[in-house]
Amino acid sequence: MAVDGNWNITMSTPMGERNATLTLKNSGGTLTGSQGADGQSTEIFDGTANGDDLAWKVSITNPMPLTLEFTGKVSGDTISGEMGIGPMGSFPFRGTRA
Repeated sequence: MAVDGNWNITMSTPMGERNATLTLKNSGGTLTGSQGADGQSTEIFDGTANGDDLAWKVSITNPMPLTLEFTGKVSGDTISGEMGIGPMGSFPFRGTRA
């Protein structure tokens, strides 16, 4: 599938740009994988894939405990979308296939 693989993403956050790695696998519309940053990696959850449209969540502890909600779209070797940070709003992310 077009979404499967490893990605390098950059998230624009209130604390500046943050880089992360993302590994995705689509199996019948269920998106699984992991996301890592700053030497930490965690499994994604509630992941869905519908064609090129993706959504997933990840829980982080650094810089503070949060659940990040991603919605995005894959176009060839690029990925982009929005990252929701609860009451702090949504911020863009973008990335390329690793």
